Amino acid sequence: MAQIFHPRSGLYAKLTMLALLVVVVGLVAAWRALTAEPHGEHEAVEQPVPFSHQHHVGEVGLDCRYCHATVETRASAGMPSISTCMTCHSQLFTNQPVLAPLSESARTGIPLRWMRVHDLPGFVYFDHSIHVAKGVGCFSCHGRVDRMPLTRRVASLSMRWCLDCHRHPERFVRPHDEVFAMDDRQPGDDERLGMALVDAYRIDRRRLTDCSVCHR
Repeated sequence: MAQIFHPRSGLYAKLTMLALLVVVVGLVAAWRALTAEPHGEHEAVEQPVPFSHQHHVGEVGLDCRYCHATVETRASAGMPSISTCMTCHSQLFTNQPVLAPLSESARTGIPLRWMRVHDLPGFVYFDHSIHVAKGVGCFSCHGRVDRMPLTRRVASLSMRWCLDCHRHPERFVRPHDEVFAMDDRQPGDDERLGMALVDAYRIDRRRLTDCSVCHR
């Protein structure tokens, strides 16, 4: 009687099962990496100049858009140029050693290298302008920056965290005149207003959870 299976078929089957196991483990690890909270949350990021949002926003009262001028029109909120900083600091605190890098940058034309506090992976697309247009306040992602002597990240920015908002936008949207307000309003404080704003802003819930919204 002829042999039906190759003598090594058992070995091939075991190798195939091992390969499938490796693939499954790899997929699980990739999923956990995508949904896990990044390191560095709640840790202040050291900068070339210790810029204090607590002073500039909370005490002086600067509007977010004074420094982040493209937050309403582009994907990136933008960082202030040295000329923006020197609008005030060419006259104020000019002899403070901590501000010496500003003066040096203005003199040489070499820009300061600010360190990113909120840094998404390259495969994630995020647009500030559409979030502002749809009533998502700065507080929702950045927290009470007006109380931060040094800027730190207060949200995980994980995929799970983003999807919580995309699945329930009514808990996070605000009237347009409150988008840049600093307050302690928590998600869902006024869900009836949120539902009305979702309709007014024409937010498509089904579209928000489509993979192509963030992964392009």
